[in-house]
Amino acid sequence: MSEALAGDVSRFLRSLRDERRLSPHTESAYARDLATLVEYCDTQGIPCWDSLDPQHVRNFAAQCHRRGLAPRSIQRRLSAARSLFRYLAREGKLSRDPAADVQAPKARKRLPVTLDADTMARLLEFRADDRLGFRDKAIMELFYSSGLRLAELLGLDLTDLDLRDRTVRVLGKGRKTRIVPVGKHAATALSRWLGERTGFAAVGETAVFVGINGKRLGPRIVQRRIARWARLQGLPEHVHPHMFRHSFASHLLESSGDLRAVQELLGHANISTTQVYTHLDFQHLARIYDQAHPRARRKAAGGTARDPSGSKQD
Repeated sequence: MSEALAGDVSRFLRSLRDERRLSPHTESAYARDLATLVEYCDTQGIPCWDSLDPQHVRNFAAQCHRRGLAPRSIQRRLSAARSLFRYLAREGKLSRDPAADVQAPKARKRLPVTLDADTMARLLEFRADDRLGFRDKAIMELFYSSGLRLAELLGLDLTDLDLRDRTVRVLGKGRKTRIVPVGKHAATALSRWLGERTGFAAVGETAVFVGINGKRLGPRIVQRRIARWARLQGLPEHVHPHMFRHSFASHLLESSGDLRAVQELLGHANISTTQVYTHLDFQHLARIYDQAHPRARRKAAGGTARDPSGSKQD
């Protein structure tokens, strides 16, 4: 691997860590994607970034596609490359962006997976009877109450909670802060957990949620605990933390129809990101239409439809 190209990537990743304070997960994804780009440059005999042209980048994307990489993953690799090229341009190591006009294959739009309101209520109705249970209930209630990302919830400090006003201060993507409300059930669960937390937390630990070692909780533990509670409650599907955020947004939008408010609560910079939940809402409405509208009902076995009174329709 070219030491010069790899060194530039390392400096770029360091700048991301220092300036944008990306999560370790996001940083490692950047590192993996850019390592494949450097490897490609090596195989093509490209000695420096300024020798990279748009055709090289198109060939790189095509190679990823031939190797079976999904369109969404190719888009992510090109996005990482563009971020690197912008950094190199600022550093004077690149005179133009070789990926500017390169398009990744279009990915099929995936809708977020949500739990309906009844299933969510069933998941959250479990009875906590020990410290870990109280903690887990507070975590899950807060996820669903306030639509937090996993990293946002794990980053909460005690000073971020105001249970008197029932609000929480959240540090989101791009180091942007937002204040979101905390529901009644979540506030009750948090109060109970905070009463138990003192028997867990290490001296000087500021995190709201801690593990049995007394330190700030890690993401893998939360994922495992949520999956465990879902199994115990008899849910047939795999439940993960982000499903609470998706369900929060979908249920709120379904009830209020206020896309801008949901955008603010989720901390989305662009409303187009929030609009994916309107598709979920439309699917819900379409199902109701299919079930309820006389002209949309499925035909009976004899090939004719029936009206609500049971008489045949021609």
